[in-house]
Amino acid sequence: MAIAEEPAVASLPAPYRIGVPSGAPAPYRGYQPVPRPPSFLDTRWPGPAPARDRAVPAAILAGALGLAFFVPLTRTGIGWFLGWLALTVAVVLAVRRTGAELPRADRRIRAGWAAASLALLSVLAFRNAWWLVTFCVLGALACATLAIVGGRLVRSILFSLVAAPFAAFRGLPWVRGHLHAPANPGLVRRVVGSAAATIVALIVFGALLSSADGAFSVMLGELIPEVNVGTAFRWVFLAAVGGLCAVAAVYTLAAPPDLSTVDRPGTRRFGLVEWAPVISALTLLFGGFVAVQFTVLFGGQRHVLRTAGLSYAEYARSGFWQLVVVTLLTLAVLGGVARWARRDRAVERHLLRVLLGLLSALSFVIVVSALSRMYTYQKVYSFTGERLFVMAFELLLGTVFLMILVAGLRWRGAWIPGTTVALAVVMLLGLAVLNPEDYAARRNIARYEQTGKIDAWYLRALSADATPALAGLPDPVRRCTLSWIAKDLDEPDPWYAWNLGRVRARAALDRAGPGAVGGPRDCRAADQFDLPKRRR
Repeated sequence: MAIAEEPAVASLPAPYRIGVPSGAPAPYRGYQPVPRPPSFLDTRWPGPAPARDRAVPAAILAGALGLAFFVPLTRTGIGWFLGWLALTVAVVLAVRRTGAELPRADRRIRAGWAAASLALLSVLAFRNAWWLVTFCVLGALACATLAIVGGRLVRSILFSLVAAPFAAFRGLPWVRGHLHAPANPGLVRRVVGSAAATIVALIVFGALLSSADGAFSVMLGELIPEVNVGTAFRWVFLAAVGGLCAVAAVYTLAAPPDLSTVDRPGTRRFGLVEWAPVISALTLLFGGFVAVQFTVLFGGQRHVLRTAGLSYAEYARSGFWQLVVVTLLTLAVLGGVARWARRDRAVERHLLRVLLGLLSALSFVIVVSALSRMYTYQKVYSFTGERLFVMAFELLLGTVFLMILVAGLRWRGAWIPGTTVALAVVMLLGLAVLNPEDYAARRNIARYEQTGKIDAWYLRALSADATPALAGLPDPVRRCTLSWIAKDLDEPDPWYAWNLGRVRARAALDRAGPGAVGGPRDCRAADQFDLPKRRR
């Protein structure tokens, strides 16, 4: 009698191996999608947990109203600082209830960036130069993103600039969840009733007191802005911007992203064969350029005229911008080699330290050469605020090369990116203290007293910061240089647009009298004092 062999379980297809008869088909379970791997947001920035706290919407509303009430869009003034201060205070109060527990050192660094943001915006209450104001506003926003997200190295700093605006919209559903918190109906009625009674009392009694005293009416009119379509649009726009800024800050500080993967070290993939010839060639090239610069320095103007065929001023101007580009590209090369070059063996470490150190030192000399060129050019032609800013920026780059030299001694350069941003803030605040447009005007006036030459067409485009200096010029140069700024100062500023530069400019114009202000005809007459465009 034959005994039936049992089927071998191991040889059956997977659906029939365990607990399924050999002849039965596998049950149909439908399409099973492969789960996607977790994203960066899932693992490193999941966001805060849902909450039901009315403090967050209240803080966002306070920040939005503060920015809408104080900030003048068409003028620089103290309102920019006051609006950002109100927004900062509202965020701090909300974060104290919902914020994550950060290390003490991290909290201090973020508080420092927040203070730097406020310091940069305070410049708008004292200076009126458009380019300085623009860079201060951009710098304040960058410092605010670092205070919110907390980047320290190059990649995390760049990530902060993107993450903060992203958090403003990502956090809207989280903020909306706070509005569903159970509220006390009696408290809501009392708050609404108190606010309505306050508004009615101010309107009624304010109108009566305003009609009773003319001086009080004028003061009240200065405090309360005129309501029209433009004002309403400004309020709505600024309230939206302020609200989004507050959402980004509160949402991110409630659960900051983990930046450890953003700042992960790069793969050391370049050996000596890849990077050493390039860096060696650049070092030799920079050494030859620096040798020529010393020759020019000690040979003077006669050597330049004989070898280059240019005037000394034209020689100074001809290479400045090229040297600025060389400086920026060199920083990129140094950063890339320091990140990706292998340093496993001692010979690699020593050669890398020597070559990068030489290249940094030679680059610093090139920065000094560029600064010398620009200063020489401005002495011959004219000082401008923008050229002073470029010189300050080039000086900042030179400081970065010195920091690279210091970091190369112990292979510790993680402090360089944050320090560079901090030095950029110091640079902008230093320019604000210098008052660059006033400085440029005074240097041009001093040269005019010595040579009788002045660029009146440029000086009339300066802001109110230069008006006190320009008011001391003789006619017709003075009438030309004051023509544009006088028109800009005709309209008085509301209190939230108070600016020290415009206050001093109006006082200078009042002392000079109405006859000191001219027009295009005076500028045509001032052409005889203009600097020649080419000087041998």
